[in-house]
Amino acid sequence: MNPLLKTLVALAIGSLGMVAHAEELKVMTSGGFTAAYKVLGAQYATQSGDTLDTILGPSMGKAPEAIPNRLARGEHADVVIMVGYALDELIKQGKVDKASRVELADSRIGLVVKEGAAKPSIATDAELKAVLTNAKSVAYSDSASGVYVEKELFKKLGMPSKGTMIERIPVASQVAKGDYEVGLQQVSELLPIPGVTYVGKIPEDVQSVTRFAAGIPVNAEHPEQAKKLLQFLASPQAQPVVQSTGLDSVSH
Repeated sequence: MNPLLKTLVALAIGSLGMVAHAEELKVMTSGGFTAAYKVLGAQYATQSGDTLDTILGPSMGKAPEAIPNRLARGEHADVVIMVGYALDELIKQGKVDKASRVELADSRIGLVVKEGAAKPSIATDAELKAVLTNAKSVAYSDSASGVYVEKELFKKLGMPSKGTMIERIPVASQVAKGDYEVGLQQVSELLPIPGVTYVGKIPEDVQSVTRFAAGIPVNAEHPEQAKKLLQFLASPQAQPVVQSTGLDSVSH
């Protein structure tokens, strides 16, 4: 490309409000928003010219891959996407800029069985209780939904706690392998996994809604570009993708 044409192209990109000098943004994201992020992140990269270096990890827990543990070890990020209350804890610790926080989506808990198994009904509390009681084995995650299942769901259903907390890897993948009969996790984390049948969301009166949010760490290398990415992820045009992955749009 000759120098004059190159200059004209650069001016055209600038006039569209796009990034003339592309940057590589490091994004840490937790499971629940990941399916939506993969689609939206690719769209944003195409529109902006920035590239996104994505690191996956839970919002909480003891696993070394968990986002708070990564930041505690001094790993760098331009954007963190995670469970809202876990993000708030990082804001309290001074690791994420409070003013950068954006609301992204709400996530509800669903249930899967192995593909080919009979699909049970879980439309009522009694039906869900029967499914969990009769299951030979139950699995749930080590993130927000699993903490709720372990500490609150069984109590609300009036049954003893049972099951295994699965660290790091998707619960549905363990159900697909036949290691567990029933899996509970956020819907957006269940849907992308092959080899399982998605039964549905658990009843609303025993449901736990997890808010996903995002923020910019105080030591981000590209805070301005990070802000533009967050604005895009929370924008009205992103909502069809958000909803298609099993998440619910945030009500304002």
